[in-house]
Amino acid sequence: MYYDDYICAFKQQHMKHLKSYLLIALAVMSTLSWSQKKDTIKLKEVLISAHRIAVPFSETSRSIEVLTAAKIKLIAATNTADLLQHVVGVDIRRRGIDGMQSDLYIRGGNFEQTLLLIDGIKMDDSQTGHHTMNAILSLDNIERIEIIKGPAARIYGQNAFTGAVNIITKKIKENELIASVGFGSYDNKKASVAISHNFDNAAIFANVGYQKSEGYRHNTDFENKSLFLKGNIGKIDMIASFSERKFGANGFYASPKYVDQYEETQTSLMGVSTNLIAGSFKIKPRVYWRRNQDMYLFLRDNPAYYRNMHINNKVGVETNVVFESSLGKTGVGVDIARSFIVSNNLGNHQRTAITGFFEQRFDQMEKFDVTLGVAVSSFSDFDTQFLPGFDIGYSISDRVKLFGNIGYTYRVPTYTDLYYVGATTLGNPDLEPESAVSQELGAKYLGENLQITVALFNRNSTDLIDWTKQAMDDKWQTQNFSHVATRGFDTSISYQFKLAKFNQGLDLGYSFINDEINDDAVDFTRYSLNSLKHQFNAALNTRFSKTLSHAISYRYTERTDGESYNVLDAKIIAHIKEGFELSVTANNIFNARYTETNLVPMPLGNIMIGLNYRIY
Repeated sequence: MYYDDYICAFKQQHMKHLKSYLLIALAVMSTLSWSQKKDTIKLKEVLISAHRIAVPFSETSRSIEVLTAAKIKLIAATNTADLLQHVVGVDIRRRGIDGMQSDLYIRGGNFEQTLLLIDGIKMDDSQTGHHTMNAILSLDNIERIEIIKGPAARIYGQNAFTGAVNIITKKIKENELIASVGFGSYDNKKASVAISHNFDNAAIFANVGYQKSEGYRHNTDFENKSLFLKGNIGKIDMIASFSERKFGANGFYASPKYVDQYEETQTSLMGVSTNLIAGSFKIKPRVYWRRNQDMYLFLRDNPAYYRNMHINNKVGVETNVVFESSLGKTGVGVDIARSFIVSNNLGNHQRTAITGFFEQRFDQMEKFDVTLGVAVSSFSDFDTQFLPGFDIGYSISDRVKLFGNIGYTYRVPTYTDLYYVGATTLGNPDLEPESAVSQELGAKYLGENLQITVALFNRNSTDLIDWTKQAMDDKWQTQNFSHVATRGFDTSISYQFKLAKFNQGLDLGYSFINDEINDDAVDFTRYSLNSLKHQFNAALNTRFSKTLSHAISYRYTERTDGESYNVLDAKIIAHIKEGFELSVTANNIFNARYTETNLVPMPLGNIMIGLNYRIY
């Protein structure tokens, strides 16, 4: 990928105006704050757990977006990977339908630099970030999703380089049985059964799912199996998941001309935790285990030609403590994790990571809140790193808040970065960890029916890791860049209103990203530097009767390499009678032809018809 010189000119011409845009937005927000009644802001009731210290949504001094279960249901998506594609600032680069293989990017970072968590358990993989989304949960298992845009290293340690996504699993509220079936394009069939039950001193939730499709082109068929369990006995909480995926990988990884690739993955997670309260102390210890198995064939019908088998285990124990005093809230924690990989290509390796956390929030002042924090990460195969961060917020009114933050972030190479050997790719055992300093300046307006967020961000990366080459016929090889500067801004608007006695909703979002590579020796890069230069999302959710609700979503994307496309999705839900719902989801209605990664063409227009039956 060549770097486009005109981006620099665009930045110089327009970035100086961004502060003016922010001031205008603040003036509008301030006016709105005085023109509306000071009703209770509903989002204040949502405690954001994407911190060492849980904070109400309205009091956070970072760019955080929350997708509640109610909002998730309205988005024209049938799986979590497609759902996240509708969040501005998030770039899900998919290969195929239903998120069969997909990578998670936030604000121009790559899939290795963005952390996924399930109930606070880190799902990073020391083999490769391509496996981050392997154990992604179905929408039926999700209570809400918290998306942190910007560095979160001081909260989670390394890998939260450009952001993090924390999936909060479904609460066990009542006894119910849910059965779902679906049938769609490309002979796509899916079914799931979920049951939850409360006992005297315990509760359990279980979900079993199966999906199969013939694929939308040669060698893109797949078969998925999943199991999710959640429960508690007294004060002991437990979570477990298992996901198996078998899929044709036509052009997914090597050159797009290699159409007969194949892959099978198995990903499992187990975690046990509890919450203890001792006076002003809240203590949450947890143990967890994540396993991932990856089998890759270069030629599906000839395993002997080229076959990779990787088995990666990660075992960890962590404890978080929050203490409330006259100074505010103090959070401390420690996370000790041991990773083991056994691979016929990468070799056998072990890595121990010990990370200590400290966070202090001062919120006793009437208008200001300040949060200071640091993470100290020590790796058995790399140097110890200090990851400090600082947040500050100023409340102009009950509805309008200014915020800013700065943080240092860091990532050690994966074993694929270091040791992979393939027909078209070659690792580099001499890689150094990559690091960055990120800053953000923003404002929020949180009204009863209207919410607006505007944020400017800047990230200066050093020793950035990516796969590079000097000529088209060369092998891809990992390399450290000397310096990369990423600048941009994003804004999101959510407006809820009533029409014909029913709730309606309009969501708008836009982001701009500019990458500047200060390394003339690089001609082609594979992952990091093909950001969403322009991203515009719009969604309209309507309802005019008790029976039908509708959603339509539009996305415009232009990447740094110049490719642009428009995608329109829609969803209709029919509430037939109590317990029965019929849904029709249509994706890429106007048959846009586009790719998101590795020149893999995305499917043309397709639909999924689903039936959901719930017994209380």
